[in-house]
Amino acid sequence: MSLLDLSRWQFAITVMFHMTFPAITVGLSIFLSVVYGMYWRTGKAVYLQMFRFWRRIFAVGFAIGVVAGAVITFQMGLNWGVYGAKTGPIIGPIIGMEVVTAFFVEAGFIGVLLYGDGRVRKGTMFVSTVMVSVGTILSSTWIIAANSWMQTPAGFKVVHGQFEPTDWMRVIFNPSFIWRWPHMLAGVLISASFFVAGISAWYLVKGRAKGFARCSMSLALGIAALLMPVQLYLGDSVAGHELPYQLSKLEAIEGNWDNGNTGFVLFSVPDQQAARNIAELDIPCLGSYIAKDLTCKTAMPGLKLTPAADRPDMAATFWGFRVMFLAAVLMFGTAFAATVLRIRNRLWTACRFHRFVLWTTPAGILAILGGWVTAEAGRQPWIVFGQLRTSDAVSRLAPGEVLFSVIGFSVLYLIMLVAYVVYIVRTMRIGPERDDPGQQPPPEDLPDTGRSRPAEDTAPRELPVPLGSREVAAR
Repeated sequence: MSLLDLSRWQFAITVMFHMTFPAITVGLSIFLSVVYGMYWRTGKAVYLQMFRFWRRIFAVGFAIGVVAGAVITFQMGLNWGVYGAKTGPIIGPIIGMEVVTAFFVEAGFIGVLLYGDGRVRKGTMFVSTVMVSVGTILSSTWIIAANSWMQTPAGFKVVHGQFEPTDWMRVIFNPSFIWRWPHMLAGVLISASFFVAGISAWYLVKGRAKGFARCSMSLALGIAALLMPVQLYLGDSVAGHELPYQLSKLEAIEGNWDNGNTGFVLFSVPDQQAARNIAELDIPCLGSYIAKDLTCKTAMPGLKLTPAADRPDMAATFWGFRVMFLAAVLMFGTAFAATVLRIRNRLWTACRFHRFVLWTTPAGILAILGGWVTAEAGRQPWIVFGQLRTSDAVSRLAPGEVLFSVIGFSVLYLIMLVAYVVYIVRTMRIGPERDDPGQQPPPEDLPDTGRSRPAEDTAPRELPVPLGSREVAAR
């Protein structure tokens, strides 16, 4: 591998690892706000139980996500120093705003969220939970703004090789940001919803904590049912507003090398060097139908329209989009089936559906990762589309050192990911029963203080003798 390939792999592995956690925690922070608000309003113990259980999973994922996000910033300066020097006047202030707004808000209230339960007032707990969720939303907003500018750069001029802003409104609200930000926000909400629903379904399958599981699953699938149609519309709008600026990405997504195909390529094994597909599975006329032409006459563009030096990697772009698209179809079908079962009052008796929902737990995460692969791989070979090539933005480092760091980061991320999964499984096995505010721990579970417990008095007790009026007055 070349220095460019190694640097791209290192950054891609770091970003993919990092995005796994915001895909859960951003939506889960909003879920916690809703749950605690319902507890504050209704006083029902099940909502407090839900809040305490899901807060544990949120807290660990939030911590790992913050650490992985900091690594991305360091890599932008070390592995991509030329990129940092050229785009610093634009990307630097945007990342700085994320620190000033998102990190400060999260850091100011995360302590109350994690440790304030039972120590502060309910109103303070609710406000702190909401502010943490606001911080996560602000963080994703600035990140999407920076990445969207790289996709569709606007509001800048090039001075001595540097990108300098001329209009910050156009920089931030560039053509693709308007649709990519709500698309990403809906994506993390849906991802967290299926994460919650899947774990809740496990308890229904096991017959444990049914009240907790039903309430969590009902709320999660209800949110998913409301957002999935909106998300499909937003995804179509992203394609309609971003892809006209990046026709090469559209060509790679479709999986065609030559023009004229009106079908939809469902499966493909591309050969980038030979500019052909080794194998493919095509559904006739479906591509034309997706383009809103029912006459089967609208052909999909081929990647050969783009010069070879400007073509993105078709395999990564094609399969990234297919993972996102097929996961979205799966989640839409699941949410639709859940709505039908809810209307028919069979949502809690459909055991096969519960097992199916359990397997859809990572569907939202896979969809988000697939979407990011599509966006980033499809932008290549540009790091700032049409303005700065990726090959011109990499730092001149020794390939051996970069290879060593790629292997080191990969091993470290794998260990952390496995540890997080093990933590979730352990938390599931312990269960939410310990978080029930109405349940007291049995005596055998009390901590051993080193003192022997007093033996129970088994001797019969004498009944109290009724006292007369004089004795009562004396007492």
